[in-house]
Amino acid sequence: MAYTIDRYPCQDSPRLGAMTLHPVPESVPRARRWFRKFIAPHSPSCSVDDCTLMISELVTNAISYGKSDDPWLVRVEWFREGTSLRVEVHNPGFPANVRLRHPEANDAHGRGLVLVDSIADSWHSGPSYLGGTVVSFVVADAWPA
Repeated sequence: MAYTIDRYPCQDSPRLGAMTLHPVPESVPRARRWFRKFIAPHSPSCSVDDCTLMISELVTNAISYGKSDDPWLVRVEWFREGTSLRVEVHNPGFPANVRLRHPEANDAHGRGLVLVDSIADSWHSGPSYLGGTVVSFVVADAWPA
């Protein structure tokens, strides 16, 4: 399987990196590893562990809920916006299906966005510029002012 990493975005771009992943469970740990590796040179002061947890949850959701009749991929992009870090996860699913659930204690699923909501300073879902859905989160003060 081929995976791609954009290690060298345009110099004037706020995008720090991107990866394209196949919609298979093995992509979740790969997304964590690659994000850790490629965010490290940018020396964020936020918790990289928290960011990788949120990426894991969003990539898992993208794989679980993305739908297309054609072969498709999950795209993860991360950006520096001033002192904030924004991470986006794109999939071909329908944007209206993204919602914050309130699972019962014995529910096996439904906690991914609850985690993102509790850790991130903000999160958003909507139509992706690639078609389908994007779910993103922002960590404020990821870098010193």
